[in-house]
Amino acid sequence: MEKIFDGKKTAKLGTAKNPAAVHVKTKKRMNEVAAIFKKNDWKYSIELEPDKPEDINDLDLLLNPPETVIAEKKIGRNEPCPCGSGKKYKKCCGQ
Repeated sequence: MEKIFDGKKTAKLGTAKNPAAVHVKTKKRMNEVAAIFKKNDWKYSIELEPDKPEDINDLDLLLNPPETVIAEKKIGRNEPCPCGSGKKYKKCCGQ
């Protein structure tokens, strides 16, 4: 069984401990990607692989970080029901 979380925080992407890794097909594209990394002061490694498909997922993550998801507040059993009946949630819609 594979362990999902080992309790250790991973280093932030684009730092010296966790540099972004990308694979590009051409020298021109390598220079374009390197310029983006340097402009944002991110640590990176670029591999030139003409025979493999381009992989710039790490760069995409750095340019478009995922937004934090905020969970909606859960209705308590003893709170008034949101349907407006005036009853407690557990006696109305929470059955």
